[in-house]
Amino acid sequence: TQVQAMILGEHGDSMVPIWSMAQIANLPLEKFPGVNPTLIAEVEKKTRGSGAEVIKKKGGAGFAVGVSIADVVHSIALDDNRIHPVSSLMSGAYGVRDVCFSIPTVMGRSGVKSHIEVELWSKEKTALVQSANVLKETIAKVLSK
Repeated sequence: TQVQAMILGEHGDSMVPIWSMAQIANLPLEKFPGVNPTLIAEVEKKTRGSGAEVIKKKGGAGFAVGVSIADVVHSIALDDNRIHPVSSLMSGAYGVRDVCFSIPTVMGRSGVKSHIEVELWSKEKTALVQSANVLKETIAKVLSK
């Protein structure tokens, strides 16, 4: 596909699309003809519901998940230090600690080697911290039962 976009945080209602880095055919999204705030809001809404839609229609997203798992296992086995968009324990990236969520992560034989903090718009950083807080609240609710 010629569309490249990254989702950080959790992959659910508090996911954070990183519009500041999105591209179509290597052109920044905001410079692409026809892209406007209404279209972006519609794409974001569909993206938030797409996981549930795939599960509803197919019964699961096993193949796509399997391909991603194979890529991560490959990096671990070959110690190739590739960057993967995986969920792992945060220890300060974007000011977030003590919760697992997805950001670009260097993977190798020892597992997570480092997190890559890409420059984000301030509203994206705020949304990412909020995503972490949503996850922390959910964990607290589960552990209190």
